[in-house]
Amino acid sequence: MSEMTSTQVTTASGRGTPARRPLPDAPFLAAARGETPSRVPVWFMRQAGRSLPEYRELRAGTPMLAACTDPGMLAEITLQPVRRHGVDAAILFSDIVVPLRAAGVDVDIVAGTGPVVANPVRSDADVANLPLLDPDQVSPVADGIRLLLGELADTPLIGFAGAPFTLASYLVEGGPSRNHERTKALMHAAPATWHALLDRLATVALTFLNVQVAAGVDAVQLFDSWAGALSEAEYREFVLPHSAKVLGGLADAGVPRIHFGVGTAELLPAMRSAGADVVGVDWRLPLDRAAARLRAAAPEAAEPVVQGNLDPAVLFAGSSVVAEQARRVAAEGRAAGGHVFNLGHGVLPDTDPDVLTRLVEVVHEQPVR
Repeated sequence: MSEMTSTQVTTASGRGTPARRPLPDAPFLAAARGETPSRVPVWFMRQAGRSLPEYRELRAGTPMLAACTDPGMLAEITLQPVRRHGVDAAILFSDIVVPLRAAGVDVDIVAGTGPVVANPVRSDADVANLPLLDPDQVSPVADGIRLLLGELADTPLIGFAGAPFTLASYLVEGGPSRNHERTKALMHAAPATWHALLDRLATVALTFLNVQVAAGVDAVQLFDSWAGALSEAEYREFVLPHSAKVLGGLADAGVPRIHFGVGTAELLPAMRSAGADVVGVDWRLPLDRAAARLRAAAPEAAEPVVQGNLDPAVLFAGSSVVAEQARRVAAEGRAAGGHVFNLGHGVLPDTDPDVLTRLVEVVHEQPVR
């Protein structure tokens, strides 16, 4: 396919919601629903770009958030790893702060740092002034999705958003934080302010995901990148109700809902109870143990479906090690009711793309269950 540009896209205004693509044989969707797929499905977090030279060439000179809101560019970047690696799902090229920026929050992604917020949110007045998202403000994302639907054939498309807690951590801290001290201080010292903030952010995240679902994505993932900084008690009191608002708001959307966080081994049952159909697991906890925890916490529920969880650093250890570890992860995943193979976090920037391509081949060779 030739490179797409935003000049090829007309406005989304006035367009009807497309009929969802029938993808009855997609292994990713079957696994996410707890059915038996034709093969072990695999995709990678941060697969869209980072390690790909074609991504770096296309992105040269274009700021991250500008790329995320150029329909043609976001579509092309989303497609690149599907073409190169043969993964079983595409993940929309975007960023968790896209809806905040679109709504009017002064946030930017600074190279080498991450999201930086000009005016941190730390008071009742700050929360009251935090803008909500109008769907029209992210119409370029919807346009990009519509472009993708015409190019992806039978490959499912995953939409995503940042979870309320992770968005709040950036807004309160003003940027990335190692200890989240301002975030936790606000949470405990001013719980009413905290809950008002997260309720507002849950509305933003849900609006953003609803736009993606209406445009035609086949699944969604809610990223709570920093939830692992919390105790289970903190998570259940201060975070769970708001993540549940997002995931519960999509209960009738007809798409699988994935929930993922880093360092969340002790939080997995709570994260599932927020409304997740698929629970993402990082590399610290084997998938068979994760499945056992999820099963024991809700024995009356359907068999748990897990996603993960090869350590991204293993991809630097050589082909034989990568294949051995991939087989281990696939075997452990067979203990769950369903398994979507992934890394335990995102693709590291210096990863050899050929290693990822071979990893996909190895995963597809594994027995389902």
